[in-house]
Amino acid sequence: MTHTAAAPLESSDRKVDRLLAHYEESHRNPTNELIHFVAIPAIMLSIVGLLFAIHPWVAYVFVAASLVYYVLLRAPAFLVAMLVLTALALVLVHAMGGLVLPVSAAIFVVAWIFQFVGHKIEGKKPSFFEDIQYLWVGPLFVLSKLFLRLGIRW
Repeated sequence: MTHTAAAPLESSDRKVDRLLAHYEESHRNPTNELIHFVAIPAIMLSIVGLLFAIHPWVAYVFVAASLVYYVLLRAPAFLVAMLVLTALALVLVHAMGGLVLPVSAAIFVVAWIFQFVGHKIEGKKPSFFEDIQYLWVGPLFVLSKLFLRLGIRW
């Protein structure tokens, strides 16, 4: 099933749709949603940067494993978007050069502070406290909201 603003996530049996519907339950407040639009991409970038600071191959393995997760969800539009965003993240991490560790650490801390502020506003705990896979669903949530606003079917 493809989704548009008129086709709610809850009506589908696809795993990605079930994950997004569950994730959305604790992300309904507009302020929290806006915070997530900025903080989730920042956190993903910072994780790649922190892992890159350990060793570039650690970051590459993490990115590859993440992309395998997205492949297994069988949602081509999300996979293509995640491939593009992953490439962009790697370009940005490389561009940080010798500052990759302090810049990534600062982004990580600030973005997580905002995430927890958003959840305080929402009044619900982050989804990944229930299941770690929601750390990978977060970027899909941001993409799903963006896709809906742009009228893109997934």
